Amino acid sequence: MTLLSNLKILDFSTLLPGPFATLLLTDLGAEVLHVKKPASREAWFDDRYLNRSKKSITLDLKQDESKDLVKQLVKEYDIVLEQFRPGVMERLGLGYDDLKKINPRLIYCSLTGFGQTGPYKDRPGHDINYLSIAGLSSYSGTQKGGPPNQGTQIADIAGGSLHSVVAILSAVIYRERTGEGQFIDISMTDCSFALNALFAPTYLVGEKNLEPEKLMLNGGTFYGYYQTKDGRYFSVGSLEPQFRKALCEAIGRVDLIETSFSNNPEHIASFKEAVKQEFLLKTFDEWQDIFADFEACAEPVLTFAEACEHPQLIARGMVVEVPKVDGGTQKQIACPIKTSVFTPNYKHVGLSPGDSNKEVFVGLNKLESSS
Repeated sequence: MTLLSNLKILDFSTLLPGPFATLLLTDLGAEVLHVKKPASREAWFDDRYLNRSKKSITLDLKQDESKDLVKQLVKEYDIVLEQFRPGVMERLGLGYDDLKKINPRLIYCSLTGFGQTGPYKDRPGHDINYLSIAGLSSYSGTQKGGPPNQGTQIADIAGGSLHSVVAILSAVIYRERTGEGQFIDISMTDCSFALNALFAPTYLVGEKNLEPEKLMLNGGTFYGYYQTKDGRYFSVGSLEPQFRKALCEAIGRVDLIETSFSNNPEHIASFKEAVKQEFLLKTFDEWQDIFADFEACAEPVLTFAEACEHPQLIARGMVVEVPKVDGGTQKQIACPIKTSVFTPNYKHVGLSPGDSNKEVFVGLNKLESSS
């Protein structure tokens, strides 16, 4: 059984946010048809993961014939996700108001950097820009080094992709109750701003500015990363009393337990420095052996290659072999959603643009001739 087998999605998105959103939906059983411009420049990343299990067609949306094909598809595909700048789909005659005349139950999600309204709606941007405007970057990193370059796209995925999926599925539930479709306007900047959830009240209610290395989780306490003797790093998040005590025991400094619970800024700084110095005395492997026996919320900072071999992620089946259409398999990240009634079915790695043209267009011709 598939969870979302009744959903058919037309995906006009490119790059990361939209394709990641529809990847989650297709992993959960939705049928996704990815629409790409003919002879489009290949993305700079490998989209065989992002487009797995999806069908792929190519259409030049500037051509009337292509627009007519989209309008035919909308009769069958009842969800649209697009990632163009505001107004592009409307100018093509493929906006929500145009397509809902064909399918009143249509759910139409527009995913953009700044949304469909406001003075920045037509402005270009990337993940780093959305995080900056949302205020997140300002209290990340260090006072001396400034904001960090993130290892993943927080605004694109945590902001855009995941909020798009929530919004689309909420619209599906609403449609089941009312029979009505709707237009969804997702701004990656809005969603990134919402990611300030934990510390926003510090300013909004307490009127205290958020600064790097001043808060509990951004360097203002011992919570953070510590270098080992051989230049690797450990993460330490021993916030609760029992974990703080275990940390002190693991590093051989039970004399620090009382100091570790002090709210005195000098004591906080001295405890952090003591932990830093202790970590420098042993290698990465030595600390792994030590902390294996302590529940201290202290874990090694693994490379991605090491993460793929971690026993917890192996036990959770987070790397899977996905079939290639020409034989063999490719290793990919698994769907992280696990339920008691559903197991994802990975049909194939992402197809080349247009691989489904014949299948989809022949199907439309048959549908048209029978109607």
